[in-house]
Amino acid sequence: MTMNELEAAALALNVADRAKLAQKLLRSLEDLSEDEIDLLWIEEALRRDAEFDDGTARARCGEDVFRELRARFS
Repeated sequence: MTMNELEAAALALNVADRAKLAQKLLRSLEDLSEDEIDLLWIEEALRRDAEFDDGTARARCGEDVFRELRARFS
């Protein structure tokens, strides 16, 4: 099963089952070692860098992002 197929199957669950699955998945992350967590962050950084390189992501000024967040949640 591919990641997209798994995601589609999970999203097809009813709300209660999705919540149970989400809780189990989040709990499983608590058991990761520091090395596993570091590897996940490295993979995420590489993925984000590739998105910038191929143009599917765009950078935003941090000051603008925080200004919008403050306005939204103030």
